[in-house]
Amino acid sequence: MRKILIIGAGKSSSYLIKYLIDKSLSEDLHITIGDLNIENAKKLVGNNLKVDVIHLDVFNDDSRSSAVKNADIVVSMLPARFHIEVAKDCITYKKHMVTASYVSNDMQALDDDVKKNNLIFMNEIGVDPGVDHMSAMQVIDSIRDKGGQLILFESFTGGLVAPESDNNLWNYKFTWNPRNVVVAGQGGAAKFLQENQFKYIPYHRLFRRTEFLEVERYGRFEAYANRDSLKYQHVYGLDHVKTLYRGTMRRVGFSRAWNVFVQLGMTDDSYTIDDSANMSYRDFVNSFLPYSPTDSVELKFRHALKIDQDDIVWDKFLELDIFNSNKMVELHSATPAQILQKILMDSWTLTEEDKDMIVMYHKFGYELNGEKYQIDATMVALGEDQTYTAMAKTVGLPVAIATMAILNGKIKTPGVQIPITKEVYLPILEELESYGVIFKEKEVPYLGYNPLNI
Repeated sequence: MRKILIIGAGKSSSYLIKYLIDKSLSEDLHITIGDLNIENAKKLVGNNLKVDVIHLDVFNDDSRSSAVKNADIVVSMLPARFHIEVAKDCITYKKHMVTASYVSNDMQALDDDVKKNNLIFMNEIGVDPGVDHMSAMQVIDSIRDKGGQLILFESFTGGLVAPESDNNLWNYKFTWNPRNVVVAGQGGAAKFLQENQFKYIPYHRLFRRTEFLEVERYGRFEAYANRDSLKYQHVYGLDHVKTLYRGTMRRVGFSRAWNVFVQLGMTDDSYTIDDSANMSYRDFVNSFLPYSPTDSVELKFRHALKIDQDDIVWDKFLELDIFNSNKMVELHSATPAQILQKILMDSWTLTEEDKDMIVMYHKFGYELNGEKYQIDATMVALGEDQTYTAMAKTVGLPVAIATMAILNGKIKTPGVQIPITKEVYLPILEELESYGVIFKEKEVPYLGYNPLNI
């Protein structure tokens, strides 16, 4: 019997656990799930005899190392900053490891030891990062295999609500970590390439520089630039590409409205608000506006941001109830970003009936035999309910499939790695299609950003 240890049983683990349970008989598996809070895992597992649910404190060396020692492969679904101690145990006890998180500097530093022990540490095997890597590299490699030269690559991903649950003026709800949404784009200017020119968008302008995308059957979207589009330029082998841009997708109109919060300073996470616990939502908004003995908060808000009262953007703020003088912040020493998050969670928290949606869009421009071509690839995944979400599906299934591929010797190359080689992405993408994670590719006219070839 082969033993799999899963550490962490949060929102993204439902499909992962279900997949491995479904394979437990045919693949002779025994699964151990360890978490500080075991209630969610128990609900997902039921009374399955092939699964043990244990209390596991990742900061307890004995508890953690004992669990790792008894496994054949370890899946860490912990927050990224907690992987490293698990990874060190995996080297000590010579166990393979799989995570959905970005490769940290600490993780990369283990590469030599991982290779010396002939181990595989597969990272960035969720949705973004993960499915984006694999789907992009599959097309990039196919273009190269027929002699094409990549000149443009753009990639966009969005975690949104499914059309049937899209029922507010923002066309948005929190389908993942709300904090990441509130502070998105901070920490430096967005950086990307367009026609061999480096381009930068500072945070205060980020949400007013968007691209528009059309996805068949799902309509129009917009995308704002990720902070560093060039992070994977060398990794993807795109050192000579002319255009390289990665972005986050939202429904059209979201970014223009969100920019209001940015301009006022409500997304700032660098300082705390005095006496924040005793503020009303209205007080919070007013704290960013000029004093006036006569003008209302609403009037000052519209005047400061040049919003007409019949503008749809204005209706979006009214819908959030941010001018309510009876709703209290109730957060002590909170930053503006933390208060804004609380306000938004009133309106943007998913209900039991809501379903989520993952949308991904790639553009590939290339030259072949003196001609320019473009391939657009799109993927849409829909959630089933609040347990089996699209986010859990597109994160958990790649993790689970990679785990089995390593266990069965289909992935052999050792080291700290991400899924960008054919050995890794071909079998995983093929199996994902059977679960409805399918990319639709179409050839379109190449336009680039310089159609006149100037």
